[in-house]
Amino acid sequence: MSDPFSNLKSTMKNTVFKEFSFSEERKKAVKDVIHGKLSQHQLHSWNIETLVAIFESLQFGAKHGYDISTQLIQKNERSFQSNEGQLYTLLHLLENKHFLTSQWKEEKKYYALSKKGEKYVAAYKRGSVKQQLALKHLLEEAAL
Repeated sequence: MSDPFSNLKSTMKNTVFKEFSFSEERKKAVKDVIHGKLSQHQLHSWNIETLVAIFESLQFGAKHGYDISTQLIQKNERSFQSNEGQLYTLLHLLENKHFLTSQWKEEKKYYALSKKGEKYVAAYKRGSVKQQLALKHLLEEAAL
């Protein structure tokens, strides 16, 4: 059975892809980002304290993004001040990693700590090196 898209692939290769070319410098820059040669600070301004501040803000109940943002500012955590959208990116990542759960109520998305998130907060407060290392790895993954 032949590939039904072979003609499309061939046409695209001969027309569309010839028009899009990247300089060697641009290719290298993309590869550097992929391989993590840029420092974490250049990719974002999140740190372990940012994650802990988010977890602590949710420790006593569910909150929507604006409330979380307000509490972070009150704690002098200004990682999201210039780009609040990054907060939602991080909240989504934490939800995908099962640290948070979410629920829509009255047209707002409320975030809460999951059991896994609660365990991480408790272990972090005890000074668990394993939990701190896991949070560091989570930040590295978020940077990609």
